[in-house]
Amino acid sequence: MAPRNKSLSTEQLGLVVRTARMYHEQKLSQAEIAEQLHVSQSRVSRWLSDAIREGIVRTIVVAPPGAETDLEEAVAAKYGLQTVVVAEVHTDDEPSIIRALGTAAARYLEVTLTGGNRVGLSSWSATLLATVDAMAPRNVKTAETVVQVIGGVGKPTVQVQATHLADRLASVTKATPRYLAAPGIVSSRGGRDALMEDPFVAEVAAEWDHLDTLLLGIGSIEPSPLLRDSGNSLGETDLSGLAAAGAVGDVCLRFFDEHGSLVESSLNDRVLGISPEQMLSIGRRIGVAGGTRKYAAIRAAAAGKWVNVLITDKETALKLEADSVPIKLTEEHHEHPPIIRT
Repeated sequence: MAPRNKSLSTEQLGLVVRTARMYHEQKLSQAEIAEQLHVSQSRVSRWLSDAIREGIVRTIVVAPPGAETDLEEAVAAKYGLQTVVVAEVHTDDEPSIIRALGTAAARYLEVTLTGGNRVGLSSWSATLLATVDAMAPRNVKTAETVVQVIGGVGKPTVQVQATHLADRLASVTKATPRYLAAPGIVSSRGGRDALMEDPFVAEVAAEWDHLDTLLLGIGSIEPSPLLRDSGNSLGETDLSGLAAAGAVGDVCLRFFDEHGSLVESSLNDRVLGISPEQMLSIGRRIGVAGGTRKYAAIRAAAAGKWVNVLITDKETALKLEADSVPIKLTEEHHEHPPIIRT
């Protein structure tokens, strides 16, 4: 209990108690209390503050059944993350995990997008598709722009899903969508540079320096079916070289090792998308991923600060809490993860 304010007389304490009961037990508004007690509303507000300071009113937060607040806070503290959201999943099959993560991520975005956000969005993620499909349209604008941060052009049968991802998020937030009309990866640096010089591509790329939120899937070294079917996944030679260099996962085709350090290779010169430095400069980087297959990638993405908000399933969160952090998280590493060259 806080020490008693000696300036309050016995009579004043009586009024403070009466005010607290009227407000908290009788559910009267401050204006109604002021009218009944013939005092100003500002004085009622001060008395309610006094009630908390004097220990007359005590606030207890009780987590509802199913809430994983302690686990979320433990994982966030261990990996130095801003926020962790744990989704309850009752089966271990990947489609069920994706649906549960999508629902949890949708609820998180619905309460944290404020209206002026400039949101970057990766293009090839089944979990992000589940997220935007679970979001309810709002009557007010909750984001300014939605910008693709990696090429969204692929095989026609699959490209529609990348377009739907940006379209849907823009629609439910009433934001302006910006599409990156290029493939996510090409065969050479020269081809990448030529496409990046296209005025329409360059205009979208210029938006990447002004994003405040980034919404990401986290990929394992083995590409997801969606990415593989899009035509933007890597060939066996590239994947074998990355695996040999220690790569365990990626965000936006930027691969990292188990410590979260960027694995630098010629691949990075062929990706049409946001750079590692641009990603790490964005204030809120939301990763949505879960499941056993992606655990190593999720752990490394959190340790390497590729994401600073993590939305995952309970089993993954429990493993993260029990596991050792891959490397010491320093401020230098937060800004510039080490580079391993192949």
